[in-house]
Amino acid sequence: MARPHAAAVVEDAVHRRLDTWLRKRGWTTRTITYTGYGSTDFVRVMARVVLGRIGDGRPGSADVDASDGELRRAEEVRRGWRAFLTAPAMDVPVTVRVNGRSVTTRTDRGGYIDTRVPDPGLAPGWHEATIEAQGAEPATASVQVIGSEVTFGLVSDIDDTVMVTALPRPMIAAWNTFVRHEQARRVVPGMAPMYRALLDEAPGSPIFYLSTGAWNTAPTLTRFLERCGYPAGPLLLTDWGPTNTGWFRSGQEHKRAALRRLAREFPQVRWILIGDDGQHDPRIYGDFASERPERVEAIAIRELTPAEQVLSHGIPVSNEEFAPRTRRSVPVCRAPDGYGLLRLLRAARS
Repeated sequence: MARPHAAAVVEDAVHRRLDTWLRKRGWTTRTITYTGYGSTDFVRVMARVVLGRIGDGRPGSADVDASDGELRRAEEVRRGWRAFLTAPAMDVPVTVRVNGRSVTTRTDRGGYIDTRVPDPGLAPGWHEATIEAQGAEPATASVQVIGSEVTFGLVSDIDDTVMVTALPRPMIAAWNTFVRHEQARRVVPGMAPMYRALLDEAPGSPIFYLSTGAWNTAPTLTRFLERCGYPAGPLLLTDWGPTNTGWFRSGQEHKRAALRRLAREFPQVRWILIGDDGQHDPRIYGDFASERPERVEAIAIRELTPAEQVLSHGIPVSNEEFAPRTRRSVPVCRAPDGYGLLRLLRAARS
């Protein structure tokens, strides 16, 4: 086994000391669940176990005295930076139960679990998984089971595709993520109606929200999507910070790996890949369409305004730089909002 990167070694040492120090002061574990997914053959369950003080009403705290509604309101008034102040509970035993079946695992160095439960015996639709972490109250996670007859689905970026965040310029990204109140974030016009219209045409079809954003932002993103009328679906985020191979994770590789995994898990599904031209979505989607053209029905790119392009890149970029490179005809639709993209997608699919 390769030796872990120095950054990961240092981070792990800090987390272990912090874990010991906080537990001595009465902090306890709490489970934060994420929306999972699966098929009739498996379900994928994701969650994070963190440490928190009893009664502080914060994500990651074990607030045994507050109701779910009070916890929700407490979390909603938090600014973005507070979501990143969490203490992971490392190497904690966790049992995942789905429809009478159980799988035992342990949290990783960031407090996360990402496990598969085979043969869950669930019908297509929405279900619940129970997650029991040592020292924490049992928690439930929603799981969407996708039927074998489903042949259509959506994969959507988040930043500057469903909400305006002006990424990846570091200072603006930091302001939007760590300082601004979550309710101040602006929705991209027409995207939620477009998603609902496309999914209504194929009942039972899934939507996955694929982003390079950190898992810490999942509760905030989920509330934003719900508040703005976006269809429910699993988030596929990543864990920022050091890894066993370097200082930071590759956001582009995270997206590429997630697309390949969805193609393996749902080989019968053809996807519409939706993103924006402010980062690397067109290139990533174009490369995936070249690799697996039979799995891509269309690519939809939301065109940023000139001002948004400057905020994202510093200078406007040309369409040629991000032109999807496909070996066969895969429709590529470009428009500044969801209304325009929906018209183009319907024309391309007719």
